[in-house]
Amino acid sequence: MADITKTDLVEYMVEKSGLNKADAERALAALLETVMEALSRGQSVQITGFGTFEPRHRAARKARNPQTGEEIDVPATTVPAFRAGKALKDVVK
Repeated sequence: MADITKTDLVEYMVEKSGLNKADAERALAALLETVMEALSRGQSVQITGFGTFEPRHRAARKARNPQTGEEIDVPATTVPAFRAGKALKDVVK
């Protein structure tokens, strides 16, 4: 079974919503842009029944270069994370 691409997702949105392709593309683009903007501002996006997109802080740490064994410093950073909601978890089971 192949993974679903963004194009496939737009096609499914057209089938399920009755939107035309251009409107479905704009709706998906708006959703993705809104989620990215919120995460960049440090906000979480909760979609009830689906899940929560949230920024997570990763602390600075030491790591090793596997080829040389040299210890390097990895700076602190913020990464995007997704936590699935109960309804999504139940469907995937």
